[in-house]
Amino acid sequence: MPYKNYSTEQLQRIDNAHHLHPFTDHDELRRKGVRVITGGEGAYVVDSDGNRILDGMAGLWCVNVGYGREELCDAAYQQMRELPYYNTFFKTTHPAVTLLAQRVAQLAPPNLNEVFFGASGSESNDTAIRTVRHYWALQGQPQKQIIISRRDAYHGSTIAAVSMGGMGAMQSQLGPHLPGFIHVMPPYDFELAHPGESREEFGLRAAKTVEDAIVAVGPQNVAAFIGEPIQGAGGVKIPPETYWPEVQRICRRYDVLLMLDEVITGFGRTGEWFAAQSMDIEADTMTVAKAITSGYQPLSAVLFSDKIARVLADGGEYYHGYTYSGHPVACAVALANIDIIEREGLIDRVRDDTGPYLTTRLAEMLGDHPLVGEVRGFGLLAAIEIVQDRETRARFPEHADAAGVVRDISIQHGLMMRAVGNTMILSPPLIWTRETIDEAAEIARLALDEAMNHLFRAGVSV
Repeated sequence: MPYKNYSTEQLQRIDNAHHLHPFTDHDELRRKGVRVITGGEGAYVVDSDGNRILDGMAGLWCVNVGYGREELCDAAYQQMRELPYYNTFFKTTHPAVTLLAQRVAQLAPPNLNEVFFGASGSESNDTAIRTVRHYWALQGQPQKQIIISRRDAYHGSTIAAVSMGGMGAMQSQLGPHLPGFIHVMPPYDFELAHPGESREEFGLRAAKTVEDAIVAVGPQNVAAFIGEPIQGAGGVKIPPETYWPEVQRICRRYDVLLMLDEVITGFGRTGEWFAAQSMDIEADTMTVAKAITSGYQPLSAVLFSDKIARVLADGGEYYHGYTYSGHPVACAVALANIDIIEREGLIDRVRDDTGPYLTTRLAEMLGDHPLVGEVRGFGLLAAIEIVQDRETRARFPEHADAAGVVRDISIQHGLMMRAVGNTMILSPPLIWTRETIDEAAEIARLALDEAMNHLFRAGVSV
């Protein structure tokens, strides 16, 4: 590999001079220096200094089968030799995209049978936006344009996806937002539940905000409601069991489409192929990406319900698509990735063993820590709320960056966790075992202890 001729310091200097990173304070990065990841095997990545780090984020929510899978490399190599690229315009197809579309439809809920491919979750959410609006236009209701989303929702980084998402920091940098999107309360009872309100009651109240928004603007103007089954980048916000059934009832009552963003939760993370199956949600569109290839190739897709697909089929040419829609190499890797997940029983393992164990073990190890307000999990997703006061759930002042302190110490000790606002989150590869979870919990406890001492020394009361 050519990079082996470079030292860590040389790579850092080159990176600082030429590479703009996503979601990064570049001034801070250039002062502190970037970590150079050079390898990965199984559940671990390795940096250029030889440090072995347990990857608690599966790359970026995506490396579900772990690192170093020769089958996926071989699938890419063989496809590149046979057909490295061809488009799916011009009334053409190729075997990899055809077979992958069939495979994904077979795994998905029974009403989702047609698949449109892209290269990223952002791209596919843009596709979903365009398509639901086009659907209503074909139905003679072109005024149904508004899409209801939620605060703290993440649906991607394009202009349309940021407008639809509910990340305040991202929207503040967007400039004028695209019209046609409104946002309601997320189902986040840790911060938003009223005193004495049960989790079930809160779920119904959060769902009611969707109905209130529909009524306020008029059902005749609302195209769809979109949500992540579990809000991922917003802090692994797990809705109460009462939430999704009520949201679904509301959408049906007012003739509003239900869009699911399963970019994070798809392909096994919740203990089923899709969270729609874990939570019994019947969607009209479902966006997937990331784990469809375990991150080994860029690929995304939108699955459409039969009722939408029928209208599109009768509606003439739809002027939409991407150069890399259904890229043959990415599709070949996705097919091999799905084979691994099935053959190794990874979804059953998440549902019956490691998923419940992750939540239980983190609660046992961290639940009584002075910095922890709550531990929650669903499948192989988990969140740790960082608080200054456990009783009142008061947060640390923003300048303390308490969750960021925990994250940095955790990585130093060999566990990659992510800080989102005041919340630490985990989304590990599906190959994690009970032993891996024990290792992660022990490092997380150590990181919390050291973070508490750090915050105390910095003059932030704990």
